[in-house]
Amino acid sequence: MDRIEELALPLREAVDLDPLLARVGDARVVAIGEASHGTHEYYAWRAALTRRLVEEHGFGLVAVEGDWPDCYRVNRSVRLRPGADDDPRTALDAIDRWPTWMWANDDVVDFCRWLRGHNAARPEDERVGFYGLDVYSLWDSVHELVAWLRENEPEHAGAAVRAMRCFEPFGEDGAEYAFATRFAPTSCEQAAVDLMHHLCRQRGRSDDGDDGDGDDPEARFAAEQNASVVVDAERYYRAMVGGSAESWNVRDVHMADTLDRLLEHTGGKAVVWEHNTHVGDARATDMADVGMTNVGQLLRERHGTDDVVLVGFGGHRGGVVAGREWGAQMERMPVPPAREGSLEHLLHERLGRDALLVWPRDERPGELDRRLDHRAIGVVYRPERERWGNYVPTVLGERYDAFLYLEDTTPLQPLHLERPGEHVPLAAEAV
Repeated sequence: MDRIEELALPLREAVDLDPLLARVGDARVVAIGEASHGTHEYYAWRAALTRRLVEEHGFGLVAVEGDWPDCYRVNRSVRLRPGADDDPRTALDAIDRWPTWMWANDDVVDFCRWLRGHNAARPEDERVGFYGLDVYSLWDSVHELVAWLRENEPEHAGAAVRAMRCFEPFGEDGAEYAFATRFAPTSCEQAAVDLMHHLCRQRGRSDDGDDGDGDDPEARFAAEQNASVVVDAERYYRAMVGGSAESWNVRDVHMADTLDRLLEHTGGKAVVWEHNTHVGDARATDMADVGMTNVGQLLRERHGTDDVVLVGFGGHRGGVVAGREWGAQMERMPVPPAREGSLEHLLHERLGRDALLVWPRDERPGELDRRLDHRAIGVVYRPERERWGNYVPTVLGERYDAFLYLEDTTPLQPLHLERPGEHVPLAAEAV
């Protein structure tokens, strides 16, 4: 195969995804990226692929680049849990951590409503879940954990309360905590670790058959995950003062660890929704040059290339929702044509149409083995920086197993504008 034109297949409707479904085969994890967090077409095609994976390949959970507490409320809705929101839109609209539009948007609502309908026809133990993998929700996870312990194990709530009191002086401000740990001799690390150890000991007793009165295994798992978030979020915020590579790695290792726990907990197969920078194997980019790993690399290393399929996205021009600064109000912005010499420019010149590319590992066009600039738009975006920013040097054929290319894109539709007083997580990166 000498030319990329020979590889490109039409991409017009869901049935055109057949070659990608064939590539998935019996794989246990399919990680589906996006080239921005604010583009309708990326979300819509990702949802279309996920529906087919659920219906035709038996995938049992969707794990996303979102906070555990927020997504667990959505999970309870789509799985029709007692007392949960009847409409997933209510759960998604309640998200109040910037950037809310990542998950509080019409495309995710449509998918989650479909998922709830799909689950309604299935036994409870076969319903597909929706979970968050991210690490930002330190304070929300502490509050959720304290509440669960007080209701279910009041005699053990003291450890969580001590952890919460350690973090209280920082006013739920990640930046204030991060910089305080740089200059103070102590941190909340021990309180967080003690909390996780406590929950693990309790899990061991439950695994031995002592589940307690009325214990809900799913709720207990959620409590354990909130404890894990507290531990890793504390590490993440401390790492923030040490440089972006260290904090990035803490975050992506946490997301990969969370996915592994979900796979063990459910015993099923997982679809992952994250940005290309997390999904695509870091070793095929310049991220590896500065010591950064990511979820895609970790999945391949832990589960093997036969059991993992990584799917990337890219677009030539269009529109996007993003903020001009970290924490800024969202805007609809133009996305100019891809710069000359980039992957997206090459696909525009060679194809000029939406296309699906799925390649065998041992036979692919030479363009897929060249390092080309690949556009990456995060939650912070400035179109005027396209000349020198917003691109990641990438060997496409090594970074992904398949790629969806779109000529023209449009902004997604958020459920609400950013509201005054919303939480803005501290972050070293904008994806």
